[in-house]
This record gives sequence, C-alpha cells and structure tokens, in this order.
Amino acid sequence: LGHTVPVVGLGPEGIVRCRACRTYINPFVQWVDSGRRFRCNVCGQLNDVPPEYFCSLDGEGRRADAAQRPELSCGTVEYIAPAEYMVRPPMPPTYVFAIDVTHAAVACGAVAAAAAAIKASLDALPGDELTRVGLLTFDSVPHFHTLRPGMSAPQMLVVPDVDEPFVPLPDDLLVNLRDARESVDAALDTLPAAFASTTCVESCTGPVLQAAFMTMSSFGGRILLFQTTAPSVGIGKIKARDNPRAYGTDKEPPLRRPDDGFWVRYAAECSRAQISVDVWAFGGGSRPQYVDVASLAGMPSVTCGGVHYFPGFVAARDAKRLHAEVLHSLHRPTAWEAVMRVRCSRGFRTSSFHGHFTNRSTDLLSMPCCDPDKAFAVQISHEEQLVQGNVAYVQSALLYTNSAGERRIRVHTLGVPVVSELHQMFAAADGAALAALSAKLAVERCLTCTLDAVRRSTVDALAGMLREYRLASGAAARGVGGGSLAYPANLRHLPLWTMGLQRCAALRGSARDVTSDARSAALHFVTAAPTDALMRALYPDVYPVWDDPAVGPWGTPQQPPQQTPQQ
Repeated sequence: LGHTVPVVGLGPEGIVRCRACRTYINPFVQWVDSGRRFRCNVCGQLNDVPPEYFCSLDGEGRRADAAQRPELSCGTVEYIAPAEYMVRPPMPPTYVFAIDVTHAAVACGAVAAAAAAIKASLDALPGDELTRVGLLTFDSVPHFHTLRPGMSAPQMLVVPDVDEPFVPLPDDLLVNLRDARESVDAALDTLPAAFASTTCVESCTGPVLQAAFMTMSSFGGRILLFQTTAPSVGIGKIKARDNPRAYGTDKEPPLRRPDDGFWVRYAAECSRAQISVDVWAFGGGSRPQYVDVASLAGMPSVTCGGVHYFPGFVAARDAKRLHAEVLHSLHRPTAWEAVMRVRCSRGFRTSSFHGHFTNRSTDLLSMPCCDPDKAFAVQISHEEQLVQGNVAYVQSALLYTNSAGERRIRVHTLGVPVVSELHQMFAAADGAALAALSAKLAVERCLTCTLDAVRRSTVDALAGMLREYRLASGAAARGVGGGSLAYPANLRHLPLWTMGLQRCAALRGSARDVTSDARSAALHFVTAAPTDALMRALYPDVYPVWDDPAVGPWGTPQQPPQQTPQQ
C-alpha cells in the first residue's frame, strides 16, 4: 500500500511459470539442483529453469540475484504480457455516453449537469490519442449524435423504431476524441438548449442500450447511462413494482432482482463483448421518483460497472457531487478486458467468489473493466483432511490491458501459516476482512431471502463464531465472566461492524425506512466496495462539532477524525 508495483520486463526466457499448475514464479519457490530447477510452492512440481533465467545460489539456497528481480523478492509484481497472452490486439479506451433527456431529466437539471460533467472530464480521459467517444440521448426514441471531425455543427439523427433499433452512420457516431474534440464539445454544449422545451415523459432505455452495444461490440469499452425516468418504452420496460406490502413475504426478494429478463441477457452479452456498464440513476424531482435501480443494477453487477444513485436530483444541490463522481469514475486507473484466476496450495480449493464479475469457470473471473474501487472476496475450502506443510499459498493473477494499450499481468502471492489449533487461527484473523466478507454474503442472501431473515443469519453467524472461539480458547476463556463475550483483540470491532451492517441502508428496516432504489444502490455498493471503504460506511468517521483550541475550528481539512476503529 502506497508503493509503486514493480514491473517485470519481458526477457528472452519469457514468463517463468510452473508447467503443472501454471503458478507464476514468486519468492516462495524452492531452488534445487544448484539453481537449475525450482519446486513450485503451490503444487510441489519440480520445474527446469530456462537457461536464460539461471543464476547460482548462495549459501542459504537463495538466488544471488533475488534482490534484483522483483518477481523473486516482492509479493506483488506486474508482468508485461507477451503476444501469446492476447486473444486480440489491445483495444483503445472507448466511452459511449447515453443521457436521458425526458421532461423530468431536463426539469431537475440532470441533463445540463451530466453534459457539463462529461465535458469537464474529457481533457484527462485515459488513452491519450487512442481514446474514442460516442454520444446518445433518448426519450421515447433514441437520438444519435454525429461527431465527425470538421463538422460546422453537430447533427442529431432520430431512429423512431424502438422495436428493431439500428445504428445510422456508425463511423460518425464513435470518433477519436482528439480529432473530433470540437464536435464533441459542441454536441455537449447544445444538449440542454436542444431539449429545454421537451414534454416527452417516456424513456426507451432498452433500445438505446441495444444501439450502444451495436456501436461498440467489436472492440468493447464502457457505457455510461444517465437515467432519470424509469424505462417505459420498448424492450426492458418496467412496471411499477415497488410494493411496501411485499416486505416480510416471499414476494419481497424479487423486488431486489431485475424485473425483466432483458437486463440479465443484455449484461451477459456485454460481458462477452468486453463492455462494462455504469449507471447514474437520478430519480429527479422534489420527491425521489422510482426508476427501478434493481433492474438497472443488473448490468453493472455482471460487467464490473458502478451504480451511482441521486434520489430526488436537484442540480443546485447535487451537480457538484455528480461532477466529482463522474470525474473520479473516468479518470481513475482502469484495467480493460480483464480476467482473473486464483490458485491455492494442494489440499485447498477456491469454493466461491463474491463481487461483480462473470464467472467463466470454477476459478476464472471475467471483468470487462476493473478499477481500484472494486474488490472481490474469495472463499477457500479444504480439499483434503490433512494439509501438508506449515505454510499455504494463494496466488491471484489479473490479466488486463492498461489505458496505454499495454497488456499486463498483475500477480499477488501470499503465504499463510497453517496452524493446528483453532484459537491460533482466530488470533491471526483480520477482523475488517471478516466483516467485509460477512457483508457481501448478506447482500447475496438478500436476493433470495427477506431482510429479517438476512439480519438474523448475520447475527447468528457472528454469535456462532464467537461461541467456537470461546470453546477453542479453553483455559484462556474460563477467566471471562459467564455473561461476557470472549474474543481476541484483533476481532474486538467485529461485533460493532456487524451491528453497523444491520443499520446500513442495505439491510435496515423495511420499505418505510429505505426506498427500494436506495436499498438496491446500497446493496450494489456493499458487494463491490473494498474493505476500507466498506468499513467507513459501516462505522463512519466521527468529527467534533465544536472548536478545539489544540487543532483549530472544526470542519476544516486539517481536522482529524475521532476514534475510528482500526485493525
């Protein structure tokens, strides 16, 4: 954390890996036969060292050049991938913006705010001269904006057939940003005035997403959907299904899943085409309007996208937040066309993955786009009753294309001690990671169970774990009073975080306490969030609201937070 990941250049020997399990070489392999062979730390296979990679060993059996080779001295490295790791040449970063321009979107200021935020982000979009962009707007019909370089003014093409949408002039709809920058700026500047007098209240979200897919399906990229009115025309249209009376019955869990099969099918097609979908749902108006975030979130959940919800969007209040979130989403480091595989030592196996991705096989995850705001949880199970050795190893490898068009492989290798006593395992556990995993499992159960059942199961799981620790601790726990909890110091905040999970928007109360759209957005956040961000959400920082002579007035950037639990 806080250090630059070392990059391993591609030498004549290529990337050295175990020929049996395909584990990447790492600091934990054992060198034998004077350095001519190495034993894989994951599967135990003996491998020959390529002649170009050979180096003699020192008196302790370590390679003499270990300190000069990052892959032999660092747990995290990044390889420059050779051609055999590419299915196709790296594609340029591509962005298609689809903006809802219905009456509600114009009236609440979402159209002007979205256009301004997109325009402000263009200067720093990743990819430099390779970046391509496209612009679509929609109400009851899709509007295609031609952005050909050198045009005197941008043109808008309307396709009234929402049942069988097609893409007119595809070469003019998706353009190189540097070449067509003036046309792109002009199109964004004219959007608010072009639809200022609209009276259309219908939204054809499904057809415009189909058109965006046809525009970029051959090379992938990102679709950013700015939605204010619930989809009501064409494929994917939804019905008003926000029924508070369904809570506590078997009709409650479907409220948190996509209403129409189109959203699931479309997401699967996008994942196959390496397209990620981000949703910005506004629900504009003086009162939050229902836009069915549960259905819209079905696309980011499969394509590793994001959900940004602004209930009752009002430009005067929310435009700054929208501007900041759009810039952050577009400017952060991005891994394109990514796949990830997790390997672990003999005797263990990866039993489940949790996060936003497409599972291509038992241990291979596909993510059209990935960024630092996404995290994935992995559960590892025993495959054999007895595990050999005192250390188990886990290695994850993320193969991706960076925004400069380079294919890279980021490899993390972790060695974990194997202990014989249960209380030793508890003492070494990461409380924040356990809380994050518990939260992600709770969110998954929300899709099939009522909130009451999920809340009970989360507390029961915590109580069961602490009960096991008390039994495993033996004499150490006997000194604790009968009505007191017994837990190691590293898990002291786990009950607090669990209670925080009960009270966050994802699990709290019923329909009277949290709207369906706000709950769906919170569920998406919990599933995707890294551990540190999730812990801040479950137990926020606390700031004093009085002036402290020692630190100055409150509310300033220099004011430190108070008593945030840390591991």
